[in-house]
Amino acid sequence: MKRLFLKTLVAAVALAAFGVAQAQTKTIKFANQNAKGHPIVMGMEKFGEIVEAKSGGKLKVNVFPGGALGSDQANVSALQGGTLEMASMNSGIFASLVKDFEVYDFPFLFGNPKEADAVVDGPFGKSLHAKLEDKGVVGLAYYELGFRQMTNSKRAIAKVEDIAGLKLRVIPNPINVDWVKALDANPTPLPFPELYAALEQKAVDGQENPFATIRGAKLYEVQKFMTLTNHQYNPQSVVISKKFWDTLSADEKKIVQDAALESAKYQREQSRSAAAGILEELKKNGMQVTELAPAEVAKLREKMKPVIAKHSASVGEATVKAVMAELDKARK
Repeated sequence: MKRLFLKTLVAAVALAAFGVAQAQTKTIKFANQNAKGHPIVMGMEKFGEIVEAKSGGKLKVNVFPGGALGSDQANVSALQGGTLEMASMNSGIFASLVKDFEVYDFPFLFGNPKEADAVVDGPFGKSLHAKLEDKGVVGLAYYELGFRQMTNSKRAIAKVEDIAGLKLRVIPNPINVDWVKALDANPTPLPFPELYAALEQKAVDGQENPFATIRGAKLYEVQKFMTLTNHQYNPQSVVISKKFWDTLSADEKKIVQDAALESAKYQREQSRSAAAGILEELKKNGMQVTELAPAEVAKLREKMKPVIAKHSASVGEATVKAVMAELDKARK
């Protein structure tokens, strides 16, 4: 009888310990709009591996790609409410919370990846992320979506005038609406998960995104023409819900922060090394690719100047000055 009692007691203690271990395991849901296999999703998976290894399994990361947990806008609300732990999204989307983030959507802000890295990894990128904290979101690092190109189903675009009249889907924020209008095209703001259907049903003629996103969402099935414009570069903010962040110990915070930075380095390497191969793949899938001549790019930049001037006023001159100063430093 005594032995049976001991056995039961041991089993109960083991079960209780297991329960405590389970309770101590914190699960992080990490959301993004891009398809599995996309460099951003690869960065998120890398983040998960690092966090689980360094926390000895006490922190577990579940990655939700492909807009599985809703649009970016829905994810922002969920982060603030504490029902979603983490997300990665275009930094410009946070302009709805902090106006300064709109600066990241300025057309032709960055000339190359090196300039982008200098800005987002330096004091400027950190200071912008710090402004999110009292909105219930903590910025940890920056991945990249990369340089955006234009696609459509109507015609090859060889000169700027060819863009006029096209109905183009844009990220739902004011600067994107304005620069499309400046080209005499018709902007249609739409959340990313709705884009494929809108193109397939011809509700919009075209869209603009980097190579990896075009491939990941199989947009080549509904878009025939692509123009290499590099008109915008998107940093992607890797963010965590402040409500969740505040439940972490100092050690756990360090693990999460370090993993975000380490995975960001890996993510950008993946993104950049894959670009040329993805472009070839898009051509193989039937996309006709044209490159704008330098004179046309100059014309495009000229048309964007009033848009940048208008939005500089609303973003705040201090923010615009700060980013330009960082860029000057990087260009030297």
